[in-house]
Order: sequence, then structure tokens, then C-alpha cells
Amino acid sequence: MLFHVKASFDPPYIIMSKLTTKQFVQKWGQTPMLPFSEMQSAQTHFNDICDLVGHPDPIAFADKTIFCFETNAIKPDGRKGRADVFYRNRFVWEYKGLHANLDKAYQQLLFYKDALGNPPLLITSDTQRIIIHTNYTNTIKETHVITLEDIAHGDGLSKLETIFKGDIDKTFKPDKTREQITEATAQNFIKVVESFETWVQKQTDQTEFAHEKQAHFFIRLLFCLFSESIGLLPDKLFTKTMQNAKDMKGLRKRLQGLFHVMRNGGLFGMYEIRNFDGGLFNDDFVPPHLHGDMIMKLLDACRYDWSQLEPSVFGTLFERILDTTKRHQIGAHYTGKTDIELIVEPVLMQPLRDEWQTVRMQSMSLIRNGDKEKAHAKLQTLADKIADTQVLDPACGSGNFLYVALKRLLDLQKEVIVFAQRHELADIPLTVDPKQLHGMEINEYAHELAQVTVWIGYIQWRFESGFEKLGDPIMQPLNTIKRMDAILAYDEHGKPYEPTWQSADVIISNPPFLGGKRLRKEFGDVYVNDIFGLYNDIIPRESDLVCYWFEKARAMIEHGNLKRAGLLATNSIDGGANRKVLDRIKKTGDIFMAWRDKKWELEGAAVFVSIVCFDDGKETERFLDGQSVNKINSDLTTFANLTVAKQLLENANIAFMGDTKVGAFEIESVTAQQFLIDTSNTNQQPNSDVVRPWINGLDITRRRRNMWIIDFGVGMPIEEASQYILPFQYVTNHVKSYREVARSGNRTGVSWWIHQRPRPAMRKALELLTRFIVTSSVSKHRIFVWVKHPTLPGHALYVIASQNDYFFGVLHSKLHEVWALQQGTALGITPRYTSTTTFETFPFPYPPGTEPSETDSPIVESIAEHARELVEFRQSWLHPTDTLIGKLAIKKRTLTNLYNALNYYREHVKGKHRDESKWFANINKVVKLGKASPKYFITLSDIETLDWIHMQLDHAVLDAYGWEHSLTDEQILENLLTLNLARAEK
Repeated sequence: MLFHVKASFDPPYIIMSKLTTKQFVQKWGQTPMLPFSEMQSAQTHFNDICDLVGHPDPIAFADKTIFCFETNAIKPDGRKGRADVFYRNRFVWEYKGLHANLDKAYQQLLFYKDALGNPPLLITSDTQRIIIHTNYTNTIKETHVITLEDIAHGDGLSKLETIFKGDIDKTFKPDKTREQITEATAQNFIKVVESFETWVQKQTDQTEFAHEKQAHFFIRLLFCLFSESIGLLPDKLFTKTMQNAKDMKGLRKRLQGLFHVMRNGGLFGMYEIRNFDGGLFNDDFVPPHLHGDMIMKLLDACRYDWSQLEPSVFGTLFERILDTTKRHQIGAHYTGKTDIELIVEPVLMQPLRDEWQTVRMQSMSLIRNGDKEKAHAKLQTLADKIADTQVLDPACGSGNFLYVALKRLLDLQKEVIVFAQRHELADIPLTVDPKQLHGMEINEYAHELAQVTVWIGYIQWRFESGFEKLGDPIMQPLNTIKRMDAILAYDEHGKPYEPTWQSADVIISNPPFLGGKRLRKEFGDVYVNDIFGLYNDIIPRESDLVCYWFEKARAMIEHGNLKRAGLLATNSIDGGANRKVLDRIKKTGDIFMAWRDKKWELEGAAVFVSIVCFDDGKETERFLDGQSVNKINSDLTTFANLTVAKQLLENANIAFMGDTKVGAFEIESVTAQQFLIDTSNTNQQPNSDVVRPWINGLDITRRRRNMWIIDFGVGMPIEEASQYILPFQYVTNHVKSYREVARSGNRTGVSWWIHQRPRPAMRKALELLTRFIVTSSVSKHRIFVWVKHPTLPGHALYVIASQNDYFFGVLHSKLHEVWALQQGTALGITPRYTSTTTFETFPFPYPPGTEPSETDSPIVESIAEHARELVEFRQSWLHPTDTLIGKLAIKKRTLTNLYNALNYYREHVKGKHRDESKWFANINKVVKLGKASPKYFITLSDIETLDWIHMQLDHAVLDAYGWEHSLTDEQILENLLTLNLARAEK
């Protein structure tokens, strides 16, 4: 990254101009001054500019380290050079003779700029033209040409004054980034593709328009546009080829001829064309019919500067154009270079940078002692190591990770090269090459674009870094990027096997995100069964798809075929079945860097992901969420390692997942009431036997909907069920046809009139209770509520078979909440509760069933009393008697909104202010009340009461454990883990 600091000017450096604009223009509008040399003429011209703008010239300037003539600089090609004028943090200025090629002068500045701190402006001049090239990081490059006419009558003088004395960023820093220009070119190019596709769809015979060949043709066009802009195709040759064609048939022939010459090199008309090769021009294919609208749009695309594409997003954007299945993502977000570097830097670059720092210090010492030969040997060894570093992306997509890795390797090797040259050591050549990159990608469009992305990035870097002399051919086929499935292959007999990955130094990748439950829908039974068969002993079947990439990378490290890996994952990687793969990583190596919940752009949508980087345990530094830590557990925490917590037998058969129905068994209240009053059953039994209240997660997090369900129990025979006339008729009409074809119903073998998973153990545990506790399996807040029997809870709820207020209070305390957050998994960024990893591992103050009664224990009584206070407060708030509150406000009174408000109060209000009007203004935004009045939602006094109840409940539960009230969340977790392990031993 470049940092440009504005120079400041004290009063002595602001001088009055002696030379007028007219005098300057007259003087330098004539032929060059004789008998002065080019250098003398340049310095005279520059001094006159200083005089013109009222700035001291380099001779008069006090600090020659800031502003001077003829600054020594070493070019990256090994030659020594001098910048004609240097002004720190402002510009480097290079002169050439009158009417000389100033492009060559600009190339020299590209050589010099790294050794001179990468100033924001690179300026060339022949005394009658001044050309200003911007050099800001991550912006497009812009060019400003100042002629003598501009100085006399235009803005030339103003620009020159700014260069020396003004805010150069305000005047010259481009307002467009490379990402933005890449987006603009993509939006333009989609018009070319869509125009062609529209024409093709109108053709009766489309056999000659295979989509794959079309895509290959359009990728060629993209590369031609880039090559023309950067100068590999001379003199706007691609544009002229289209403009000069007499008709579409002639244009097709000319394009075929151009592609043929680009494949092997040679003459195209009067132009000598380089050998491009690389596999992109492996044939001369041009669609058999081109049409005018497409060519007009392509000519319009030629107006853009394609040399300034940002390769890290190029592939993603153009993949969306070429792959019609992803075209709906055009205009959506994409993963930028900064995000990718979160993986590339720690996994690939940090070890090399650490070694570079050591080698640099050692080389400096050797140079000071006169041993330049040994210093050069050390530098060459490191340069060779950088060029030998192999990078693998086994889900490379369109190549953005690979490009960023290549650019960073090039940057680092250039640092080594420039260091050697500045200390006048023997040349070290640039040898980092795209063939160091290895990839796997199954999508045909992404696979081809990955190769083009890498080459465009490589060529662009060389041109912008002073290494524009390319090899012959310019590109080579990147056979290291393979089109293949990374986790499953088939031999010639159709037998599945696990593909072997290329040995590498590092893996960096963004594997496909797909939950374990969606695998069959996405890939089909055969593929999924084959995967399960290959990895069955290693990866649980319910694991997310990314786990297979993690395991293969882990195994490569274990067997010495890989040093380090960094992978993206769903942010549920740290829990449930997914965590098993992280457990294995910890057993055979270690995690050295991780982000638990990082916002990321994926397939055009913003999601939250985890990033996990791991090795064989040699890395000594650990970073979690950007902070230095001593360790990282497999649940991606750094405090108590809850992954070793055990399920406690004392907690068994208390918590259950709710009933899974599969089918439209649920009914509205009106229908339920009709069934309940019906007396037509042939068995003379009431329908209340099989019609009962029903709730799911929405009834907990929002407001109760008063839904009911038809429930024939665990296994009621059809002969018995059919005697409940109206309920059975309803199920026959609304469920039977669906269940007879539903995959899930068939797999369990459950009769169609019975819920798919009726949870017999749960029903047995609840049958003697008058009420029980439920919590939503996936919820932003961990909320528990009482539910009356015989209400049937749905599968989105977890049921706790207890009617004890003390038990409710412990579950709703901070202690259980922080445990649940760490032990549960996640759906996106929303925590998920489980009966196994969350409830059954939690050590209650007393093992369930052994706690004393309220009358025997003041502590238990205190917990129970505060639990009752909490329930009473919430019920009164949810169901107010005040008629002034109104329906709009009552509709917004949900437990989710209540706890949103409580969190806001704790984070932004408590201990900071008690301004009621400010509270109402802000809470309206927090819970999106719409037209509902905030004062009828919840008052500041009421939220303080809720906070106080929870605090008293937390204190009472801490007292039950015998722990201090001041414990931090981390200390609570450590204490709970210690208690869990002690209980498990018993």
C-alpha cells in the first residue's frame, strides 16, 4: 500500500513570480535553446516553471532530501538511472528532448518510482508538453497533458501551481477505483453478449452456436480488448479490424485471421503481431454469423481502457456474463482483493515476509563488511524460493484467489530485486511465473476465465512495474489449472475414488458453501452416496460440503504434501458435525489464524463466514478475529476449550427436538373449533383426542398465532385413525398425496397419516406434566417460554421436560446463555440450540432431579422467584390491559423485539444517559416500529425493570454455584467446563 503525505510550505518557500506567463510561453515556444545540452535545457525549463508558479527551485530549496535535481535511482532491469527532478511525496519528473517519445520517459519513471517512495504523480516533459500520470494505489491511472497553450489560456498554470504548492489529491487523485472501472466494462460487455444471444435465438438452425464455443469466443474478445489497451496489439489494431471490415462476412474472415496470427505470431496486414499462444487462440473459431448491432456494441466497448481492469474481480464479473445460470448476479456484490488478502497474507506471504526481513538484515550486515558476493547469494536463494513457492486453490472459480497470490509473490520478489540493485549487487532476474499456480474448477466458464484472469493480472503487473519485456510466447497454457471435481472422481469402470490433489506449499481457497441437508437436492443421490461411501469414516454425513476440502487439506499437511492452508467456511464450521474436521486439524496440527463471523460477498450476496488457517503446528503466533491470542480451540474460541465438554448422563432424556410433521397437518383455529364440536365419530370419541394446539418457532419469537394440528400420535393404526371422521378426511385430502411421494416420508417408513418423526420419547416425558419449557432452535436471542400441555411443539423448537420454576430460571440465566452461544452451532449468523451439544453438556448447579425444593433452599427459592417475576413481566407486556396502546403497538410487542430493545439498552443507554425522549427516538429505529408509537412499545422505566430482573436472576444462579457475581463470560465458561468434566468423571 502506498501512503502519500502532502508536503507543507513555510512562508520562506512561497515566493513571488518574476517570470510572466507570456514570457514563459514565448521563451519555450521557440526551438530548443542552443548551445545548451538536454540536461541544461531541462533544468532551465524546470527552474522557469518554479519561477512561474512562485516556488523555490531545487537549488534554492533548503532540504535537498525533499526536493532536488538528479536523484539516484536504480531501475528494476538492473541499470542505474537518475530521475531528473524529485519532490518527495509529490512527484518524479523526467525530461526528454523536444518531440521525443515521452512514453519511454514514462517507462523510466515506472522503473524509478519504487526506489523513490511511489510518489502520487509521475511527470514527463519535452519542454513544450508536460504529461502528468497519476500513480495512486487502487485507482485508475489518469493522464493530464499540459501544453504551452494550456499555460497561456487554459488551466495549465493552475495545475502546475497545484503540483508544487496545492492539494494534489484533491486535483489529481482519480475518483474511480479499478473495481469500478471493471464493473463498468462488465456492464458494457454484457450488451455485446446479449445482443449476440438475442440474434441467435431468432435463428431456426442453432447447431453452429454451441454456448461453450460462444463463451470461448467472447473470452478471446475480452483478451483482445485488454491487449489493445495495454499495447500488445499495436495502434488500436482490434478496433481498426472491426471498423475497416466492409461487411459481416469480411469481418469474420479478418477476426479469424487475427486469431490465427495471435496464436503463432507473424504479420497481420502491415503489423507485426507477437506470439500470444497460451491455449486461448488454439483455433480460429468465430461464430458463423455476426450481426451489426453486436459489432456496434463491441466498438462501443473499445472506448474503455481495458488495461486498467482489476484482475481480482475480473473473473467473477465476467463469469456472471458468460454463464447464463449466474447472470442474475450481475450488479451484485463480489469478493474484493482486500477480503482475499485476509487469507493470502497470513497463509502464503507472512512466512516469506518474515524470511525476507531476516535475509535483508543479514545482507545489510554482509554488505557493510564488504562481502557483497555472499549477500547476493542470500538474496538469490530467497528470490528462488519465492519463485518456487507452489500455490493451490482446489475450488479456484474464476481465479481471483490465484491472481492475488501471484501479485503478492511478484511484489515480494521485486523488493528483493530492487534491494540488490540499490546496493550495486549482481542482477537478480524476475522469475515468479503463473505456472506456480495450481487450481481445480469444475465449471467450464470459470475454469477458462481463471487462466485468462491470471495472465491478464501477470501482464498488467509487469507493464505497471517496469518489467514490460515479456517472453515469447507471451502466454503459455496453464495446465496447472485443471477442470475437475476436487472431492470425487470415477475410474474407467465408473468406480468412485478420491482424487489426489497436487502437492503444494500452501492452499488458499473458497470452497462451495452448501449445507449437509441440501447435498442430495443439489447433486442427486448417486453423487452423494458415493461421497458418503468414500469419506464415511472421516466426515459425518450431516457435515457441510466445505468440510471435505478442510479434511483433504488437513490430510495433505499430515502426510507432508502441504505446509499451510487457509479456507473459507460457513460460520457454522465451529459447531455440530462440522466441528469434527476442526477437531482433526487440532489433533494433527493447529489453527494459527481464524475469523469466526466475517462479512463476505458470496454469489452476489452478503453473508457471514468463518476463515480458518492451519498448519502442522509450527506457526507460533495465533490470531483470532484480528487479535493476538495464545491459542485457538476447534470451536474457534480462545478461552475455555468447550470442545472437550462431555454429555452428562444426568441431563439425558430431558431435552428433545419437537415433532416433525412433513405434510399440511396444521389447521387454523376456526377449522379446529369445527372439528372439536363435531360428534360424528364412529368410535364415539371426541376429536380432542387427535386435534391439539400447535406451535413452532414463530410463535415464540413473534406472537402466538393460535394454530392447531391433527395428530394421530406415534403409531395409531389406520382403522382407528379413520374413525375420527373430519380430522382423518382432512389429512386424506391435504397430506396423503404429498406424503406418498415425499422423499423424507418414504425414508422413515412412517405411515402417511402419522407425523414423520412424532418423537415418542418426548411425548412420554411430557405426558405427566401440566406445562413444559420450549426454546426456538434458531434464534437471535436465547428465549425460553412456558407452554401448556397438551400443546404439540414443532421441530423448530426444543422441548425441556420440566415444570419447575427453578429449572426455568437457570436456563434463562446468563450462565446458560453464554454456554449455549459457544456450544451451539449457527444458521448464518443466528445461533442454533441443540439438545446434545448445548443442553446435555450444561452442568446445572445441582444435577437435574437432585435440587432441593424451594422450601428447603433459599437459593433455589430465589432463582424460582426471579424466574416467576420474569415470566409475569413478559406476559404483562405481551398482553397489556391498557386500551390506549392500540393494535399497531401490540403487534410489535414480540419477545424478539423486547430483547432487541434490552440489548440496545445495555449497549447504548445503561450507564450513559437516561433521556426518555432520546430513548423513544432510538428505539423506534432499533425495532422498526413503523406507525406504532414508541411510547406504547416500551418505556425506559420498563426496560430498566426487565434488565434488573435478569440481573437478579443471574446473581441468584451464580449464588447457587457459589461463584462471584463479578465473573466475566470467559470465567463463567471456564468454571462451567471444569464442573462439566468433574461431573462426567463421576
